[in-house]
Amino acid sequence: MAGSLYSEVASRLLNESLRVKKGETITVETWNSGLPIAREVVKLARRIGCIPIMIFEDENTYVDGVRKTPRKVLGQMGKHEYGLLAASDAYVFIPGPPLGSYYKRITREEYSKATRYNDAWYAAAEKAHLRGVRLSFGYIGKDLAGYLGKSVRDVATAQLRASLADFKRVRSKGVKVLERLQDGASVAIKSEGGELRFRLKGETELEDGVVDAADRASGQNMTYLPPGFVSKEVERTSARGKIKLSPSLTRLGIAEDLTLEFDNGRLTNWSSGKPTRMVDEILKSVEESNRALSLLTIGLNDKLGFGLGLDRFVEGSIAISGFGFVGILRRGTLAVDGSPIVARGEV
Repeated sequence: MAGSLYSEVASRLLNESLRVKKGETITVETWNSGLPIAREVVKLARRIGCIPIMIFEDENTYVDGVRKTPRKVLGQMGKHEYGLLAASDAYVFIPGPPLGSYYKRITREEYSKATRYNDAWYAAAEKAHLRGVRLSFGYIGKDLAGYLGKSVRDVATAQLRASLADFKRVRSKGVKVLERLQDGASVAIKSEGGELRFRLKGETELEDGVVDAADRASGQNMTYLPPGFVSKEVERTSARGKIKLSPSLTRLGIAEDLTLEFDNGRLTNWSSGKPTRMVDEILKSVEESNRALSLLTIGLNDKLGFGLGLDRFVEGSIAISGFGFVGILRRGTLAVDGSPIVARGEV
């Protein structure tokens, strides 16, 4: 079953997400957990007539390097990496290591410095007009699966199957939603625990699983698999009201029975019928002035269920973020300028 699924996903990402052609160069970057599907991508790319190269990042070697690399060079990109991006037509990224394992083996400061290349990588990829795919299942490990109460294999398999969603259907729904998410529009989200209101202002994004010419022109040259959400930035001083969240995955576990209160855009209070030590730790690591609601996301993937690590992708989900973690509503109602877009979890 796994081999067949890997082959299907490899075919989907090469032929539909990236639309590779004979003679194109493809870089496949993988960590330990993604090696089996990376092999399938490379094999299929060669059958198509592409020229692939695989980069393997070993988790233990990476952690050792983060601990022992001189701080001046930790997290910097080398000229060989820039050269590889410039010479690649397409890029497949299967990330790792699992969520949470970093923080047990290296400090958050070390992790932050080790990943400071991120902006430079995306800038170089955009300059190269590269088409790229990131497979989210690579982030799954024992920590994340344990938070979700599932096995690593079950969560990874579910995410891979959701990568086979109908891209055209996702895009069609997403375009219609984005037409409503205009700058200055007023949004109201209702949940069991109250109502949250804010205004929209800023950039939009549609993750439909495909990188086309329009995406590359706008700098959105990396897409997710599985696909399936639209997002819109929020005017940072506009959020007011309170909202009760559904179970929401954080970097420290699942936040449950959590109510958030906002005023003048900032998160001012949070409460729960359960201990909030985990949420306290996360939110207090963010400066009070930066705990602002800044992004709205609406899920569009009808092949993905809740509780699989990608709740913001699930069709009908409503997600708010920008204050330290992503808060999820599973059966919320969202209206724009008084007209509903999501009604009790249905787009």
